Amino acid sequence: MKRALVFQHMDHDHPGRFLDFFAEDGIIPEPVRLFEGQAIPNLAPYDFLFVLGGAQDTWQEDEHPWLAGEKQAIREWVMDRAKPYFGVCLGHQLLTTALGGEVALADEGEVGVFDVALTDDARTHPLMAGLDGSHKVMQWHMAEVKRAPQQAIVLATSPRTAVQAIAIDDHAMSTQFHCEFTPQTVAGWSSMPAYIANLEKHRGPGAYDALVAQSFPLMPRMAEMTRRMYDNLVIATGLRK
Repeated sequence: MKRALVFQHMDHDHPGRFLDFFAEDGIIPEPVRLFEGQAIPNLAPYDFLFVLGGAQDTWQEDEHPWLAGEKQAIREWVMDRAKPYFGVCLGHQLLTTALGGEVALADEGEVGVFDVALTDDARTHPLMAGLDGSHKVMQWHMAEVKRAPQQAIVLATSPRTAVQAIAIDDHAMSTQFHCEFTPQTVAGWSSMPAYIANLEKHRGPGAYDALVAQSFPLMPRMAEMTRRMYDNLVIATGLRK
């Protein structure tokens, strides 16, 4: 069995539809609950690193000292070991800062369903092979990548957020949008009052029901996009033979 290290930043969060992909490829996910003080293990035995989103910001090392060690581990994984990496939202921003890019508060955050477009570079990049030029995606972020790392190729963009996805060579990629969200993920928020309150803070009363109605019909198409990116990554890196 292969092993995926999962960096977790908040309770009730998980890799969503990527768990199905891992199961199909014989990859066992092993979460590290960094926000509870769990230590990052030796990276050598692992085959995949998945970094989740979170309420923290990349620059909050005083409030969350473990962020410094996480960035160091991401840098070692992506640059020194050059192994398969996927990051979403905060995981996208942490990859950026770990490699010398810049993250800051967004000029205008995104919460809900938004459109992203592939860049010209993405059209010929192996990690985005087989994808259409535009996609509807789920977003939930108040910070954004202001400057991608020098080593990165920007794969997707949107009117509000210039850097929606990046790649490092053919072995690491990340998305600002939450491509891991599934219908089960969204349905689960109904039993978590804090999630509903945060959603209504940004979208107003009734935001949860409105988001369910809007997003559920789009989920199959979102799943196809995520599946394609994942397949491209594991094939390009040789993780799937």
